[in-house]
Amino acid sequence: MPSFTFHPDYYRYYFGPEHPFSPVRQEMLLSLLEALEVPLPLDEPAPASREALCTVHAPAFVDAVAQAAPDDPTTHDTAKGLGTADVPVFEDMHDAARLLVGGTLHAAQAVASGQTPKALQLGGGLHHGHAALASGFCVYNDLSVAIHHLRAEGLRVAYLDVDVHHGDGVQALHYDDPDVLTLSLHETGRYLFPGTGRVHELGRDAGKGYSLNVPLEPFTEDDSYLDVFERVVPYALDHFQPDVLLVQCGADAHFSDPLADLLLTTQGFERLFRRILALTDEYTDGRAVLTLGGGYAPDATVRIWALLILLLQNHPLPDALPADWLATWSEQLDATLTPTLHDAPQAFDIPRRDTIAAQNTQVSKRLLELVAPAWYQAW
Repeated sequence: MPSFTFHPDYYRYYFGPEHPFSPVRQEMLLSLLEALEVPLPLDEPAPASREALCTVHAPAFVDAVAQAAPDDPTTHDTAKGLGTADVPVFEDMHDAARLLVGGTLHAAQAVASGQTPKALQLGGGLHHGHAALASGFCVYNDLSVAIHHLRAEGLRVAYLDVDVHHGDGVQALHYDDPDVLTLSLHETGRYLFPGTGRVHELGRDAGKGYSLNVPLEPFTEDDSYLDVFERVVPYALDHFQPDVLLVQCGADAHFSDPLADLLLTTQGFERLFRRILALTDEYTDGRAVLTLGGGYAPDATVRIWALLILLLQNHPLPDALPADWLATWSEQLDATLTPTLHDAPQAFDIPRRDTIAAQNTQVSKRLLELVAPAWYQAW
């Protein structure tokens, strides 16, 4: 059975009530699973040590995070991304952030040691964190710390990012490592933060050919997304032959997300998650570390992550969500929630549907053309 990692103090990673990156999502998720009577034994991780953080982060950056205090603007090092609109300083930010890192590291340790084939960290996915820069709601980069541990255990790591935003921090931190493959499917940076993730960003030096990006057009729907996924991801995994897959399972490619413009449905996410789990069986003997990530429409995000957990457990998918749970959270959010796990059938009015799909196909073909020489030289 998969293992699941969570600590109640994850809720302390909280930028304030007006910030979109809210721990309410995890609270809703856990309460939904309880209402569905889905057993979810949770491992409580320890915070990441300074030594672990410094495997990817500059010591001076870690010091700056530890010293930042919300009521002292002189400690807000905006050159390091601290005290910005995206990453406002909050009380005990260093401790809250290193606990999230500890959770992803705990999940990676469990998989690397053979304790479990698959581990889901019910938090983390902070893929915008750089070596000396907090960015995009991310203080530390838990994913890269976990990759460093997996690599230290002698494992070749394929990192797959399905968050709607490009996983720029993870890419940058492993851009020259031929034993780490980074794969990111995201809305094109022409319109969306962080503005990176173009097809020609292929890696550097020995890592050339091991950073792959599929920038997708706004208003991309399920079929086009999954078509491009099939064109690129299995082919890349077959070439790379990873020992373990690390997956950032952001839910913000959903059509209702307020921060982006892809149009995936929960049905599309189910197909995507099933395919990812099948690929772990095919290429890594089932070894996978999974995290959460972005997702800023709570109604959709919680249902998508519940889907992931139910699929990991081979649990039947419910037709309807519990009425008491819906009533409680509808009142707390002052919003009407979807009463079913899946979205109602959608019919998007997209004038350029065929053009968008064709452009996405062309991007995937261009990526494979660009990476082929690097792979050929590697052989």
